[in-house]
Amino acid sequence: MKNFVSIADVADVQLLIEMGLNYKNNPLADHTLGNGKRLGLVFLNPSMRTRISTQLAAQNLGMEVIVFNVGQDGWSLEFGDGVMDGTSVEHVKDAAPVLGQYFDVLGLRTFPSLKNRDEDYSELVIQQFVNYAGIPVVSLESATLHPLQSLADLITITETFNEKRKPKVVLTWAPHIKPLPQCVANSFAQWMTVWGRAEFVVTHPEGYTLDEKFTNGAAITTNQDEALAGADFVYVKNWSSYTEYGKILNTDRSWMLTAEKLKLTNKARVMHCLPVRRNLELSAEVLDSPASIVTQQAANRVWAAQAVLAKILQCKFNPVRGARGVYE
Repeated sequence: MKNFVSIADVADVQLLIEMGLNYKNNPLADHTLGNGKRLGLVFLNPSMRTRISTQLAAQNLGMEVIVFNVGQDGWSLEFGDGVMDGTSVEHVKDAAPVLGQYFDVLGLRTFPSLKNRDEDYSELVIQQFVNYAGIPVVSLESATLHPLQSLADLITITETFNEKRKPKVVLTWAPHIKPLPQCVANSFAQWMTVWGRAEFVVTHPEGYTLDEKFTNGAAITTNQDEALAGADFVYVKNWSSYTEYGKILNTDRSWMLTAEKLKLTNKARVMHCLPVRRNLELSAEVLDSPASIVTQQAANRVWAAQAVLAKILQCKFNPVRGARGVYE
């Protein structure tokens, strides 16, 4: 695995899930794998769970970690072409190769503008780092995807569901006071459809259809009650409109998941990537109930990151160990 930007970089999803679960059972199993290697974590927008979980994962593998907050710890970066006569001080084409000399693996977190869909969905920022850093790049969230979150989500579903059948997993839109990106919803839908080990349903109000390249293979409905019927897992998440890009088209609070709505499910476990707006996206009675596995889900971020970093280290620095080539 050369980079980890989307599920397209993963040769075997189930293997990566199993690696994460193995690390959860034995966090220091490969504590020397990253000895002498440096991980740079570059943040263009804030983070709590992603930053801390990735740091812990790298430390479990013996890596040294350095965190750099662009715009706070250093110059603001330019990503476009043309004359640099604005407020940005340094171009990514100059900064990324230098970071590639300092580190062995680079983690990058960016965020969409929610103003220009074509620009956001081109993944300009993260692709510039992939193109110019010269080292493996791990997405800590990009303009359209959050693959580390999605891997943690699949790890959580796998370890929680023990029946000999496919679980029914529902991704449901929830109300919010501000427009949020489609990253988590896109990514979760993409991983679920490629994984193929669940009955997957997406439900949202009119106007909130996601890009079909991420939802292809999922059942999609605007009837939330219909979607929730018999669900084993309910993933709650807000996102702004993709078709009327970045806009809030619906503020209907009846879409909030409540204990009453959970009665429609098969005693479903409730998931959310966090942070969550209590009593807006999710009722407090659900969040504080045994049905909620949001803390378990967040804790699994460590093992998802550790599996990804280990796979990259194995392939890049030790091609004999679990890899058919230097960059499998």
